Amino acid sequence: MMNVWCVRAEFGTYTRQFLAGRYVAIGWMPTTDLSSVTTREEIRQFYRVAHPEDTSNIVVGQQVGQIARFRLDIALGDLVITPDADTELLHHGIVSGDYVFVPNDPACPYPHRRLVKWAPTPILRSGLSVPLQNTLRSALTVFAIYQRDEALVAAGHQKAAPSATLPYDPYGAVLKQVLELDEKEFEILVGHLLTALGFEGSEVTGRTGDGGVDATGELNVSNLAKVKIFVQAKRYKIGSKITASTVRQLRQAIPFGGQGAFITTADFQTGALDVALEAGFPRIGLINGSQLVDLLIEHWGDIPQEFRDRLGLKPGLVRA
Repeated sequence: MMNVWCVRAEFGTYTRQFLAGRYVAIGWMPTTDLSSVTTREEIRQFYRVAHPEDTSNIVVGQQVGQIARFRLDIALGDLVITPDADTELLHHGIVSGDYVFVPNDPACPYPHRRLVKWAPTPILRSGLSVPLQNTLRSALTVFAIYQRDEALVAAGHQKAAPSATLPYDPYGAVLKQVLELDEKEFEILVGHLLTALGFEGSEVTGRTGDGGVDATGELNVSNLAKVKIFVQAKRYKIGSKITASTVRQLRQAIPFGGQGAFITTADFQTGALDVALEAGFPRIGLINGSQLVDLLIEHWGDIPQEFRDRLGLKPGLVRA
């Protein structure tokens, strides 16, 4: 069975080298060749010799676990993903070779490598489900991606299950209930969702049908940074797709220093994705209908009771 892994390139610092050299790599114990290693305990012994400063069993266990995943668990034919420096782009490829040790490479200081046949087109992070996006935020360098089927579909290695085979479509059922809200109610729901996500001062500002900003909020990241977000929240028929021009209208309404978000019950055309990420303009995060449901599931307990009652859903987002 094809498993899926993420191997980071130092926040994208060495992504270009990974792609050009057709490999993924890690850098622990840069002078230790692990070609003969067959067990995690052997790696632990090597690690303790190379890093005597790490006296915590927790630290050692985490680092050894990542090295072991890279050396022992990743197999030929597995799918590997590495984020670009532009973290919206996720490069992916198939592991095509066994472990090799390549020390003293001036292009990339990471000597422990696995050969990869990279796909020509990266995955857009914004097109993935919220749970998979959250998995990819892991602080680890090497980790398994447990949303295996979704990742394989996104990378083109597996077909999505036909909806006709599913006895119940939970996403469609929830979106149908959300579409029972009128446009103003939907905008207010999005305002509450922003607050649940950690935005401060979230407020609904739009006028029904104005085509502009419907809500705003400021994300305070532990007092390290603050980002003002200008949101358009629109109900559209399930199956419809937002155009590039619609996203561009939102971009024109974002003042200098701000960023945008377009939250909808529908989906986005490819051109809309391009506009949202166009260099030199405010970035716009795109949340489609399925991702909206993911966020509601994750933060359902933080939504005011009157909205939970209005939607007629119960925990798990099934019909009450």
